[in-house]
Amino acid sequence: MSASPLFLLKPHTRDLGGFSVRRVLPGMPHRMVGPFIFFDHMGPADFAPGTGIDVRPHPHIGLATVTYLFEGEIVHRDSLGTVQSIAPGDVNWMTAGRGIVHSERTAPELRRTGARMQGLQTWVALPKKDELAHPAFSHHPKATLPLISAPGVELRVVAGSAFGKRSPAPVLMQTLFVGVEIDAGRTFELEAEHEERAVYALEGDVTVSGTPLPRQHMAVLAHREAVEVKALTRARLMLVGGEKMDGERLIWWNFVASSRELLEEAKLRWREQRFPPVPGDDEFIPLPEA
Repeated sequence: MSASPLFLLKPHTRDLGGFSVRRVLPGMPHRMVGPFIFFDHMGPADFAPGTGIDVRPHPHIGLATVTYLFEGEIVHRDSLGTVQSIAPGDVNWMTAGRGIVHSERTAPELRRTGARMQGLQTWVALPKKDELAHPAFSHHPKATLPLISAPGVELRVVAGSAFGKRSPAPVLMQTLFVGVEIDAGRTFELEAEHEERAVYALEGDVTVSGTPLPRQHMAVLAHREAVEVKALTRARLMLVGGEKMDGERLIWWNFVASSRELLEEAKLRWREQRFPPVPGDDEFIPLPEA
């Protein structure tokens, strides 16, 4: 790697039937940042009345899904029997472990009226000791997430720890996941507390260590030292990272695992419909053949 203090990851845009998703992780050469192995920026999208998001029931192993919205609302259902709406500023943390199935859909009342939606869908890989843990789900309202305020800067600790505060989300290794809203001309220092760190620019123009960070790009920090983040316009950012993963992770469809054997076993279980169902949402997505 060059002596540059950061490496820029460009998003890959996908159209998921009426709304766009910008996928930053896995990227090249950085497939992961800390435990984060998947990072999607959904929207912003405006849904006409009668339309919405319909992510049908699908399985996961070896990861935790972390959903964080800025606009709109999604109803989460899973095979544990959970039914949970997530609103802007809340966080849904679903630990798949040995296996879980979930769906995400627009609530019926919002589908009737139409709604605007924007948010982040991320996956964190689980440490090897927790890959086969029992699945679990937790929801944490916005008001329970620690907020650090300074003139022109607000930092909300969504998961893990930062700036002397800790989120109630049940992380399984050191994690950095912080939402930032910052006014033009303001700065803050991102300390070297975490082994791997990145800054994602949702909105606005910012610099990281003096280097411009384009919107919807991720700046992965190359060195473990404090860096200055400065807003040139009003901006919204996410700080992402944590401790380096305990070995390589394989990713196939919705599965993450430390071994090919675990992936193949999960494929067989889904093909044979041996994952638990989602109560109240019985659609089935066949295993991709590719």
